[in-house]
Amino acid sequence: MTKPLDQSAALSGLSKVQFIALMAMLMSINALSIDIMLPGLQEIGASLGVADENDRQYIISAYLFGMGFAQLFFGPLSDRLGRKAPLLGGLALYASCALAIAFVPTFTALLLLRFVQGVGAAATRVVTVSIVRDVYGGRQMAEIMSLVMMVFMIVPVVAPSMGQLIMIFAEWHMIFVVIALFGLAVSAPVALRLRETLDPAYRRAFTAAVILDGFRIVLTNRLALSYTLATSVLLGGLFGFVNSAQQILVGIYGLGIWFPAVFAAFAGAMALASFANSRLVQRFGMRALSHAALLGFGLTSFVWLSLSLMGPLPLPLFIVLQAAAMFQFGLMAANFNAMAMEPLGHVAGTASSVLGFTQTIGGALIGALIGQAFDGTVTPPAVGSFSVAILALAFVLIAEGGKLFRPHNPSG
Repeated sequence: MTKPLDQSAALSGLSKVQFIALMAMLMSINALSIDIMLPGLQEIGASLGVADENDRQYIISAYLFGMGFAQLFFGPLSDRLGRKAPLLGGLALYASCALAIAFVPTFTALLLLRFVQGVGAAATRVVTVSIVRDVYGGRQMAEIMSLVMMVFMIVPVVAPSMGQLIMIFAEWHMIFVVIALFGLAVSAPVALRLRETLDPAYRRAFTAAVILDGFRIVLTNRLALSYTLATSVLLGGLFGFVNSAQQILVGIYGLGIWFPAVFAAFAGAMALASFANSRLVQRFGMRALSHAALLGFGLTSFVWLSLSLMGPLPLPLFIVLQAAAMFQFGLMAANFNAMAMEPLGHVAGTASSVLGFTQTIGGALIGALIGQAFDGTVTPPAVGSFSVAILALAFVLIAEGGKLFRPHNPSG
């Protein structure tokens, strides 16, 4: 075994680098499950008889809803059984559903299997965050989550290109075969290398009373709940863009096979932000970085909305504005999640499930509304982006007692 580089990471049986890599692979499953199929949405719709192009967005939404609701189950289960068993079970369900989708006969059946696939993927979202919280806390957790997000963001950079390449040499069904193989590949190091990270003293009974008590702990913590809601609405803006990205970049701007390259640039901006955050958070703190990014996100969204109302946006200007918004989102995401989880270490699994459920379902609903509002222009996603910025600012102000940039303790 590689000599541990970090005493905390060694608790998982891995070095710090190995730990970050495995957590990033687990988190990237959800990005892969969405982004790799974006170039194939039109072909999937045509193959399965989908008449309305906006209906193709449900392929993404069905997955997100399955993942969101199932997090309520996997979090308490992982607090009872530990992290590994639920994680491996979720990965098995995820991979088997992906393989089944490759042979699906109807669009309805595809959506049903995508929902169930999202149920399996929920384990990767909940348990991964719980494992990181088991091992790290405070600014260290924010640093690790930033590094995880940085590696994780490689997937949105390359996944659309992978999907485009698959579509060149095969039909859309092969996309889901590749997804299934990735799920199996991630399962191997989890089964063989990852130790159980849940402290036996923190195991909780898997009963309705205990689960509801865990929910009460989370939902009555103003800091955790407010930052969770802020993240939820911001994710809604992100999902709204992802839902309509193919229609915008291909339908409006006519990028064709260059769509993956531009989408990769947006994902690259988020990856760069995550890397910058990992380097700066120990020095400046989570609040300073994320609050500044939130204000910048609001300003960028306002400029985008104002210009879109004046007329069609040139492609270069749209790329600059969207990349700026994605960069600022990257500075907010890891910090908001770390601040939400920080006071809940004693119920990390349940906390992660409640936070994840709220963020995913809330984000999916808002994202679906924004996506379904697509009208052939970039104004609906601009309206969505500015609206979620205002809502997120309101939730952050509630969390912080009305004042930004004020650290509550040395770790914040």
